[in-house]
Amino acid sequence: MKKNSISGFLTILISVMCIVLTATTTIMFTIVYRNSLHRTAIINSEQAVSQVTNTIEIYAQEMKNDLKMVEKEIQWVASPEELRDYLNHMVQINSGCVSVMIYDEEGNILEYGADEGYIMEKQTEDISFLPDLFSEAEYEISAPHVQNIFKESYPWVATIGNKIYLELYKKELYVAMDVEVLSILSYVDNVSIGQRGYCFVIDKYGNMVYHPQQQLIYSGIKNENMNLLANLEGETIAGDIIYSAHALEDGHWTVVGVSYMDELVTDKLKELWWLIIIELLLCIVISIITVKAFNRKISSPVQNLINAMKNFEQNMEEFRYRTEKGVYEMQILSESFEHMVKRLQELMEQVKREEILLRKTELKALQTQINPHFLYNTLDSIQWMCERNKADQAVKMVGALSRLFRISISKGKELITIADEIEHAKNYMLIQTFRYTNQFTYHFEAEEEVLHYFCNKITLQPIIENAIIHGINPAYEDGEILVTARQEKDYVVFTVSDNGMGMTEEQCRSILKHDTNDSHGIGIKNVNDRIKIYFGEEYGIQVESKMDVGTTITIKFPKVTEGNINI
Repeated sequence: MKKNSISGFLTILISVMCIVLTATTTIMFTIVYRNSLHRTAIINSEQAVSQVTNTIEIYAQEMKNDLKMVEKEIQWVASPEELRDYLNHMVQINSGCVSVMIYDEEGNILEYGADEGYIMEKQTEDISFLPDLFSEAEYEISAPHVQNIFKESYPWVATIGNKIYLELYKKELYVAMDVEVLSILSYVDNVSIGQRGYCFVIDKYGNMVYHPQQQLIYSGIKNENMNLLANLEGETIAGDIIYSAHALEDGHWTVVGVSYMDELVTDKLKELWWLIIIELLLCIVISIITVKAFNRKISSPVQNLINAMKNFEQNMEEFRYRTEKGVYEMQILSESFEHMVKRLQELMEQVKREEILLRKTELKALQTQINPHFLYNTLDSIQWMCERNKADQAVKMVGALSRLFRISISKGKELITIADEIEHAKNYMLIQTFRYTNQFTYHFEAEEEVLHYFCNKITLQPIIENAIIHGINPAYEDGEILVTARQEKDYVVFTVSDNGMGMTEEQCRSILKHDTNDSHGIGIKNVNDRIKIYFGEEYGIQVESKMDVGTTITIKFPKVTEGNINI
């Protein structure tokens, strides 16, 4: 009983001491707090403006980096078509980029890449061509304006430009990139300083660049003290308004923050007095409850959440989490973490699925590039044989064509056995011997051990076709083609050799490169791309050739069986 009385006395004593200490501290704090609220309001405004400035500078630097990359890459282009393709590609991979323009000194557009639309035949004055933009410091960003040279497209853009020497045109030209203003400045809309405070952007001449209340500004309902802000750097107070201004690093734009003293200081003082009254009334209850509830409701759930985050970092894919119970804020935080874990895991799975789908789509697209003129020529030859009563040859040719297409279809499978691939190639050679009578002979040599392995279908046919058309066909002597299949260590090797006219070293190096202006070697590049997409960059085709001696194409791919890959 004595213990209980002492315990109760100590509780009351501690509670009274807490009340006295809280009251004394609160009075002292109120005096200090009132004096510091002005400075706190200025600091809050400064921090908000600084955050906006940093964000815009990041966007601006990204624009500069993108333009620098464009300037670097276009020095390597060999033709206007290649320049246009690169500029279009650059626009497509940059979500905020609307267009990239190449101007001459008179402002005429030499080449351009655009997100959508075509340049109007009768162009108005191109607002994005700003001579002053190119004559001043490098990579200056213009004030926002409406892009006006594309049909049915009038985006609001900012232009960044530079003057460079372009090797393709042998002279100095202007490069300009138009970027959607909202992608740069939309962050300003989401910034608030207090309940009514906001940020806006002006240029170095004191002109308005962007304002979240732009319609009110243009209609005259609202105005800003531009005379005060034109040369402002830092903070100043005008009446009840706090202005904070930070110039971007390059000095072209300035971010201005506007906040109101009454809501940041006066309103907070009122709230403080109410909090003091409530605090005094609830101090006794809070002092008793807090200690007991702290460990059960806050400390333990926080520690569990910290441990869960560490475990999630170590094993994201297999991690499982269940919401911790505790105080409301802790439970919301725990639920948010659980949602984040599930969402990240879903996104990881989605990325994996999309990568697989992309690889299969690329593979199918490459397979469809095989030249379809072969079917036309074959049917034409069959018709010719029928017209000349060579029915037996026509029957053989039709049978070979039927077997060839049966293997080509292969029930939609991407891979077929090497035995089927060689049969496909033999049927193709049989058809070609009817078309190119007495022009070449051919031989197949395949090790029995490799016939059960799998490879990309229609691998040999494009190589053989290339040997017949570009190697044997132009030759004046009888041609020979040898096709082999053998195993080496952990991979399988195909070779297709001919004794045709051969190629130079430069042709051998360029035959696997993408060149849309030259049909020579497209079949070989197709095979090489399909092998690399399906098996990896370490596999593919190697070309060896000597003029007037012949050419050997070597195809390398891994040993794949039906049990170790999804066919």
